Amino acid sequence: MTKILEAINSFVWGIPALALILGVGLYLTLRTGFIQLRLLPRSILLFFSRLRGGKKEDGTVTSFQALCTALAATVGTGNLAGVAGAIAIGGPGAIFWMWICGFIGMATKYAEATLAVHCRIRDGKGELVGGPMYMIRNAMGKRWHWLAACYSFFGVVAAFGVGNATQINAVVGGINQAIIAFGGAETDLGNLLMGIALAVLIGSMLLGGMKRIGAVAERLVPFASLAYILLGVFVIVARFQYVDDAFVAIFQGAFTPQAATGGAVGSIFSVLRIGVSRGVFTNEAGMGTASIAHASAKVNHPAEQGMMGIMEVFLDTIVICTITALVILVSGIPVPYGQDMGVTLTTQAFTNVCGDWASLFIALALCCFAIATVLGWGLYGVRCAQYLFGDHVWKRFVMLQSVAVILGAVLKTGTVWLLSETVNGLMAIPNLIILAVLSPTLVRLTKEYKQSLAHKRAKGGTYENFY
Repeated sequence: MTKILEAINSFVWGIPALALILGVGLYLTLRTGFIQLRLLPRSILLFFSRLRGGKKEDGTVTSFQALCTALAATVGTGNLAGVAGAIAIGGPGAIFWMWICGFIGMATKYAEATLAVHCRIRDGKGELVGGPMYMIRNAMGKRWHWLAACYSFFGVVAAFGVGNATQINAVVGGINQAIIAFGGAETDLGNLLMGIALAVLIGSMLLGGMKRIGAVAERLVPFASLAYILLGVFVIVARFQYVDDAFVAIFQGAFTPQAATGGAVGSIFSVLRIGVSRGVFTNEAGMGTASIAHASAKVNHPAEQGMMGIMEVFLDTIVICTITALVILVSGIPVPYGQDMGVTLTTQAFTNVCGDWASLFIALALCCFAIATVLGWGLYGVRCAQYLFGDHVWKRFVMLQSVAVILGAVLKTGTVWLLSETVNGLMAIPNLIILAVLSPTLVRLTKEYKQSLAHKRAKGGTYENFY
């Protein structure tokens, strides 16, 4: 079964799929006139202005809470383990292609968030819901509704794997690292008890709905991200004399990988493939999942939340992934090219500069990021289940998610990861189709928003054309 899944997974995440993700992202970049460059300064200002929070209406969350919920599902193990793996397998040059993927992905996330707000509806409980399935339902004919159902089915499966069991396995592994560091030992009973405790904690958060998930994400994600960024910056400053060499290795390795890795990585094509694939895994631009969180935000115009989509990728890939890469490259540890050591390589880089205590910090950061990912994906999964089975499915889905938490704590999740990673890739196909179909609407909304900014006619209230 594992061999079959590996074959399917290599096809789903092969060159045609990655080319489709990058192709649609580049198309949206050109259609919107490089929106990620033109609106990035305003996006940054808007991001900081919304740190103070904002008013919420029934069934909504603040724009910042929606962003934090989306970040909860993207900022995680990919930033710690994924970047390290990209460098080890593809060399430093893979980071350059991750940046390119992130740059294009900012336009894709802008489109996803903007169109999700534009096409959202209110469910039976009065909450705002949206995402690719509602874009397909509202913008395409009934003969295409099966595509929305496929997306929702893939989302439900992925929520139990990529978004749950594998993340909990990482949490338990991180806690066990800390226990061993203090002289303890890993036990099956201990893993089970941790799984039960995490199931109760996460289940209670998910039962609170989007508002509680948003409130938790609003506190957990900024705290964990800021702490990680500050320690990363400390390492970079402490080894500042090697920063120039790190950037040289990144740019040199992108086009002449043999020179940067001593011949361990042999072709530009392999470096590009690794960088792009890890970039997509890290920021999830093109998957459409983040638009489910962004759709619940209270904003005056859809493009306002689109700018939070730009910030999501900017913070995830351009800021946090770059810090991880620089920490590894300036730390002085030898990189075992050709071996994907995952988070171990990142931990070694921090401990080589900061001391053994840094391993405990990385374990704690990994736990925080993984729990946040479970919450974000829990929301995605339940929204997809709602679309398929109705509003009443929420509590049942949360119960199943809690069971998956316990299983993720005590079982090996390699096969589950392969299955969920495959359906996660399949989610991109219907999402990218609808983004391309709705690109004229995206262009119209963008022009409308720019005109309102130019004439300083900010409208009050919520944009309510479609709900």
